[in-house]
Amino acid sequence: MNKGRRKRLEEARALIQQAREILEECKYEEQEYMDNMPENMQGSDKYQTAETSVSEMEEAIDCLDSADSGIDAATAE
Repeated sequence: MNKGRRKRLEEARALIQQAREILEECKYEEQEYMDNMPENMQGSDKYQTAETSVSEMEEAIDCLDSADSGIDAATAE
């Protein structure tokens, strides 16, 4: 792989890491929101929506981790 493509992949890696940090922060905030809901709301639609959001953000984080691993593999010498 030439130097130019390798540099672009490193730029992509930095963006992936930034996106991962944002997702982690949002996931943490949503989890805190869920954890602080009163007990009588834990079966509510709002709780279920928050729970689904946390799960989807975890999946998105996993996908970003996979993309980061793919860049590792692509740039391995």
